[in-house]
Amino acid sequence: MTTKSYFEKLEKQYGTLTFGEMLKAWRESEDLSQTAFAKKIGLSVQNLNDLEKGRRIPTSSRAARIAKKLGLPEMGMIQLAIRDSLTKEGFKYDVKLASA
Repeated sequence: MTTKSYFEKLEKQYGTLTFGEMLKAWRESEDLSQTAFAKKIGLSVQNLNDLEKGRRIPTSSRAARIAKKLGLPEMGMIQLAIRDSLTKEGFKYDVKLASA
């Protein structure tokens, strides 16, 4: 499945996603505690909690590393992180990335 269709399908079904909501949904779908999931993706439990609740927004490189560890499309996770960053700063832009 392409990055575009994967994330578009999810957002069509569940509405606009944030990076944190995506992480939480993935963790819950795997039936993992925050402790186990944080260990799996190489984060502290507090950092994972902050990401899930939207208190922190990952950099593009961190979003890519997390995507890789979860087997999710890197571009889609980076796109979510960038969109969240813009939203946090008050911008109402949709972000669509394309490979060069």
